[in-house]
Amino acid sequence: MQPGRDPAGPVVAAFDFDGTLTRGDSLIPWLRGGQGPARLGWALGKTLPALAAWQLGRISNEAAKLVLLRHTVAGRSRDELAAWTDRFLHEALPGLLDPRALKRLAEHRAAGHRCVMVSASPEVYLEAVARQLGFDALLCSRLEWQGGCATGRLIGANCHGEEKVRRLQVWWADQPPSAVWAYGDTRGDRPMLALADHGIYVGAPDGRGHYERLPPLKT
Repeated sequence: MQPGRDPAGPVVAAFDFDGTLTRGDSLIPWLRGGQGPARLGWALGKTLPALAAWQLGRISNEAAKLVLLRHTVAGRSRDELAAWTDRFLHEALPGLLDPRALKRLAEHRAAGHRCVMVSASPEVYLEAVARQLGFDALLCSRLEWQGGCATGRLIGANCHGEEKVRRLQVWWADQPPSAVWAYGDTRGDRPMLALADHGIYVGAPDGRGHYERLPPLKT
């Protein structure tokens, strides 16, 4: 048992979202459904230098994301972004979700485990996704709002890498878990997987993941 565990506490199952519960990225499909391909293409063109710098390790994941958000959601109202989310839930999400991941999530829920989604994607659409999938909690990046409109900035840190660990530890501080399962698919999830008693990397070079070889839910 890792430090910080309480034998009388609940079992926690922490899932990354993009590429773990889904077959790929969700932010771009959400933006595409709201803005349309042409407007999104323009925004991606404006963001391309930042994305290239991030790939080369010159800027952080958060810095690149902020450039994209500035060109896509800045100035948009809550009602407008809520409409984007409704469209995403009905049109894009069903095809993005990985049935094998949903099966694993259902197993955790059936076992009475506390299930939490931990993602760098923003709450503006993940809150609705987490409710739909039956999660007990959502820990994610959060948009900043001013005068009822998104600013294109975040409140606090991007929920990525070590920030995922910090958010989890704050979330369970009042009721430490007896054991933690964690699922992720990128290097940004590795700190969370290292924190877990059962850290499971589901990414694979061929994109199919490793759900077929998951260990049974024994703690």
